[in-house]
Amino acid sequence: MKFLKPFYIQPRFFYAGIGIVILFALSYFIPLLFNIAQLSILVLVLLFFLDILIIFIGKQKIEASRIVPEKFSNGDKNQIEINIKNNYPFISHLEIIDEVPEQFQIRDFKIKESVNPRQTRAILYNLTPKERGEYHFGSLNIYASSALKLVSKRFTFDADVMVPTYPSFKQLKKFELLNINKNAMEYGLKKVRRLGHTMEFEQIKDYVLGDDLRTINWKATAKKNQLMVNQFQDEKSQPVYSIIDKGRIMKMPFNGLSLLDYAINATLVISNVVLKKQDKAGMLTFSKKIEDIVVAERRSGQMRLILEALYNVNTDYYESDFGRLYANIKRHITHRSLLLMYTNFGTLDALNRQLPYLKAIAKSHLLVVIFFKNTELDKLINNKAETVQQVYDKVIAEKFDFEKRLIVNELKKFGIYSILTTPEHLTVDTINKYLEIKARGLL
Repeated sequence: MKFLKPFYIQPRFFYAGIGIVILFALSYFIPLLFNIAQLSILVLVLLFFLDILIIFIGKQKIEASRIVPEKFSNGDKNQIEINIKNNYPFISHLEIIDEVPEQFQIRDFKIKESVNPRQTRAILYNLTPKERGEYHFGSLNIYASSALKLVSKRFTFDADVMVPTYPSFKQLKKFELLNINKNAMEYGLKKVRRLGHTMEFEQIKDYVLGDDLRTINWKATAKKNQLMVNQFQDEKSQPVYSIIDKGRIMKMPFNGLSLLDYAINATLVISNVVLKKQDKAGMLTFSKKIEDIVVAERRSGQMRLILEALYNVNTDYYESDFGRLYANIKRHITHRSLLLMYTNFGTLDALNRQLPYLKAIAKSHLLVVIFFKNTELDKLINNKAETVQQVYDKVIAEKFDFEKRLIVNELKKFGIYSILTTPEHLTVDTINKYLEIKARGLL
C-alpha cells in the first residue's frame, strides 16, 4: 500500500493504450495490423514496468523546500521560492503543485520543469494577497517522471506553513525618500512654494548672497562687524494622527482591496514619513466606538506599534459615530495636532450629517478629510452615450461626481482641508498634503 500511495499513471500511458485499441480496430480491415497491435501491447507493458523500476528504486531521489517570507505585504507581489534537488542519474521531468493558501482561490496551480541529474534548481513565483490575516500553506507536491513519462512518483514536502499578512510594508521602501525634495518628483510628489519660514531657531551663520534680508541679526552683525543672519528650520515633534473610519462604507472594493485596506496602507507609509520628518506619529480607528489607539510619539518602536495595530483593523459594518470620535479626540488629544481622517462621503447629505462634528474637531486641530473618487463613475462619464439608457446613466454619474466636488467646497468653507483622490493615488496624495502643510507652517 505504501508503494501505491505515491504511484501515479501518466496520461501518456493511456494515450498509448488508446492508440493500440485503434490498431486492433483497424486490423479488422487490415489483418497485418493485428500482429503489430499485439507487439505494441508487449512493448507498452515492458516499458511501463521499466519506468516503474527507474522511478521507484531508491529513496529521497527528489529533495525540495519552500522558502516563504517571514510576512506578506498586503496588496503587493510577494515572492515564493522552491528549491529542488534532483538525485536521479537522469533528467527528471517534474510537475510541481503547491497548495497555496485558500484566500488566493488558485485551483489550477501547476508548474512544469525539468532538472538535470545531480543538480539543484530554484523556481520562483509570486503571490499577491488582498486581505490581512493568516495565510496557511499546505503541502508542496512534486510528481517526478523519467523521459518515458508513463508513470510518476509523488514527493511531498513542507506541510502546514503559516505566513501572516501585514499592511503594505513594502511601500515603506518605495516611499522612503519621498520626504527628500531631490527625489520626491520621481514618485509624483509636487513641489510646494514655502510661504515665509517657521520660527524654530537653528543657528546664526554668515550672510551669503541669496539669504533673506529680513533674517539679518543686527546684534550679531554689530559684534562681528560683518553681516550675520538667523537660520531657521522646520518645526519638529508635532503630533500627527491618522484616523481611519472602519464603518461599512469603507468596505467598498477597488482592484481587489477594500478602501479600508488602502487607508491602512497609506497610514503605514505616512507614519513612516512623519517619523522621518522628526514629528510624532499616532493613529486610531473608529466606527461605533474608538479602537486601536496608538498615542503619537517619536520613539524607536513606534512603527512596530502602528504596524501591529493596523494588522488587526477590520470593518465591523456599523454606521460610523463621528460624535463619539469628537468626544474622544477632545478628551485624549489635548495638544493641537494634524489629523488625517480617512473616510468616505457618497453624497452632500452624508457630509451634512457629520459636518457639525468635523467643524468642532477643526476648531482645536488641523483636520484633513480624505475621501475617495468613484473611478467606475469616471469611466461611465467618459464613455460615449449612444442610447437613452446610457444618457440617463451618464447624467446620474455626473451628478454624483459633481456632489463629490461640492463636498470639497463645503469643507473648504469651514476651514477644513480635504483630499479627493482615487485609491491607487491615496498614499502619494496624502504625503503631498502633509509636506504642503509642513512647508506652509500651517500646524
